[in-house]
Amino acid sequence: MHKNIAVAKIEIDYVLGVITAVNDVLHREHLPIGVRHSLRHKEIIDRAALNHWWRDRSIPASRMGISEALNTLGIYETGELLTKCFGLSLSDHYWIKPVKSDLTWEKVNFFDNDFSDDIGDVLFGTGKKVLSFDFVSPDNTSDGNLKKRWKIMNGKRCLIKSGSAPFRQQPFNEVIASKIMDRLGINHVPYGIVWNENEPYSVCENFVTKDTELVSAYRILQIRPKENHENEYMHYVNICKEIGLKDIVSSIDAMIVVDHIIANEDRHFNNFGLLRNVDTLEWIGAAPIFDSGTSLWYDTQEKFIPYADIKCKPFKKTHGKQLRLVSDFSVFDFSKLDGIEDEIIEIFISGNYSNFIDENRAKIIAETVQQRIYNLQKIALRHSENFDNSFSEGDLEENISE
Repeated sequence: MHKNIAVAKIEIDYVLGVITAVNDVLHREHLPIGVRHSLRHKEIIDRAALNHWWRDRSIPASRMGISEALNTLGIYETGELLTKCFGLSLSDHYWIKPVKSDLTWEKVNFFDNDFSDDIGDVLFGTGKKVLSFDFVSPDNTSDGNLKKRWKIMNGKRCLIKSGSAPFRQQPFNEVIASKIMDRLGINHVPYGIVWNENEPYSVCENFVTKDTELVSAYRILQIRPKENHENEYMHYVNICKEIGLKDIVSSIDAMIVVDHIIANEDRHFNNFGLLRNVDTLEWIGAAPIFDSGTSLWYDTQEKFIPYADIKCKPFKKTHGKQLRLVSDFSVFDFSKLDGIEDEIIEIFISGNYSNFIDENRAKIIAETVQQRIYNLQKIALRHSENFDNSFSEGDLEENISE
């Protein structure tokens, strides 16, 4: 189902959460992005691709504490959690409706209806074994490796996410990234901090509404195969243009610049993407930047931070090479980041967080961020004086022109 539109009749193994058959397609245009393919001039529905999309909705086996959580719930596979909550999510409007059921979108969706805290409690290690759990929760369809849960706070759907050892730093990195993007005027999801049993967690409101849905960059890349002359950057940009988004480059520029400043190591194709109107299927534009916590040398010892060889994603393996994809640095006023060094230190050492990080570590991180901003200012100046949007070796001349 896509809201109240019946998309396809499928069969699912309830326990494993695997789609075993696609019996009939009722509204092809409402199928998930990237599961329709052409074969010998005939469009087919790729069951393997549909299963890949379906499994991507489940909690990964690498999630912190998932083995203990499944044991508490009496479940062997995270895929079973999908079927128990009808596949409902707070990122889009797809769900599965049992045969002969009278359920409607209005009755089951998490945007308008309350949901159980049972699964979130278990995922956070506070839930205990009971005779029956209420499995109707968006926590069953949350991705990522860090401990996280959805919570209704003051009537708003909010995502709460942990950090990881040894510094529990990711929640504060989200706040710092938000402050940097605030100053630069970049569209992003604002983050705050909440505390639970003396541990910090990031918290943000859901940016997807009952009228919109998030389609990841990975899904966008499945719309068609990559041409021989395209690198991954141009593959994504070209598809966005083909579906009607002509100004996507500026949003990618902003993402690359911010990720350089915060030394983001994990901007993969599933944590950025596009928003579309769920009813008309019209593309709205780039989603606000979110999920920036795996950054700021979150697991690196202080003495190595200034010299750390940071790898990056998604288009190149180093931030330096990825910066060469930026088309226009003139839109970024880096002078607005003056004083950000002091703000970073204050965020890190304020309150209870001093138990996890000392002032020396905070200062080293802040100074290294300031150096990266200074390097960006020099690059922007050279870029404006002698425009050279050159691509790395292997990219074609037509890409340079683009």
